[in-house]
Amino acid sequence: MDFKCLSCIVFFPIHIVYYILKASVYLLLPSRRRTLIKEVVLITGGGRGIGRHLAQEFAKQGAKKVILWGRTEKCLKETCEDISQFGTECHYFLCDVANREEVYKQAKVVREKVGDVTILVNNAAVVHGKSLMDSDDDCLLKSQHINTMGQFWTTKAFLPRMLELQHGHVVCINSILSQSPIPGAIDYCTSKASSLAFMESLTLGLLDCPGVGCTTVLPFHTNTEMFQGMRVRFPALFPPLKPETVAERTVDAVRTNTAYVYMPWTMHALVVLKSFMPQAALEEIHKFSGSYTCMNTFKGRT
Repeated sequence: MDFKCLSCIVFFPIHIVYYILKASVYLLLPSRRRTLIKEVVLITGGGRGIGRHLAQEFAKQGAKKVILWGRTEKCLKETCEDISQFGTECHYFLCDVANREEVYKQAKVVREKVGDVTILVNNAAVVHGKSLMDSDDDCLLKSQHINTMGQFWTTKAFLPRMLELQHGHVVCINSILSQSPIPGAIDYCTSKASSLAFMESLTLGLLDCPGVGCTTVLPFHTNTEMFQGMRVRFPALFPPLKPETVAERTVDAVRTNTAYVYMPWTMHALVVLKSFMPQAALEEIHKFSGSYTCMNTFKGRT
C-alpha cells in the first residue's frame, strides 16, 4: 500500500466528521438565499395541487418567468391567470410527460418562445390507489410512465442547456412513501422509490458540475385532491401537510441549494428507525399508525 492510499484511509474519517460538524453548524446559522429574479421556472403538473402552489410561490419570490406543463388546459389556464396577477410572466403548454416525443417537442417550443429553463420542477404524478391484484395493468404502467419515466424525459430535455450555461436546478417533488411504502398504493410507492433513486444518482452525478444543483422533497401525506379520501389514524399527531407549506419549503430549498428535504422533520426518524429495526417491529408500527387501512377510503382525483 503506497503512502497516498494510506493517507486517504487515515484522513477519510476525519473528513466525514468535519462535514457532519459543518452541516450541524449551518443548521444553526441563517442560510444565504439566492435571488430568483433571473430564473425561468418550468413546473410539470403545474395546473393544480402542489404544482399550482409552487407556481404561486416562485412568482411571489420574484421568478422572472413561470412555465406550466400539464394535461388539463382549464386548470393550466386558471393557474396561469392567477400567476400573472403577481406581475410575473407566465406561460402554459399542454404536455403529457409520459410521452417522450411530446416532451422533447414541447421543450423545443418552450426554448423558442420563452427561453432557456433554469429551474425544472418535476411535480407531475398520479396514484391508482389499489392493491397489486386489484390494479389494472394499464393504470400501473401509467403511474410508472408519469411518476418515474417522465423525469427522465424532462431532465434529458432541459439539463444539457443548464450544463452549458453552468446555471440550473432540477427539483423533484417526491414522497416519504418512497422510503416507507404503504399497502393500497403499490403503484405510487414503487414509482416514487424509482424516482428517488433517479434523483440520488443525478445529484451525485452533478457534484462536479458547477452551477447546477438538485433538490428532492419528500413530504408526508399532503392535503390535495390527488389523495382525496386517504385517512390517517391519528390526524392530531400526524396532520396532513398543506400544499402551500410544501411549496414554500421547496422554493426555500432551491434558494438555499438544499439537496434533500423531509417534511415534517420527524420523517428523518422514520428513515433511521427503518434502517435497523426488525421487520416485526416495523409491522407493528404500521398497524399502530393505521397505514394498513389508510387507503381503504381512498377516492383520488375525480
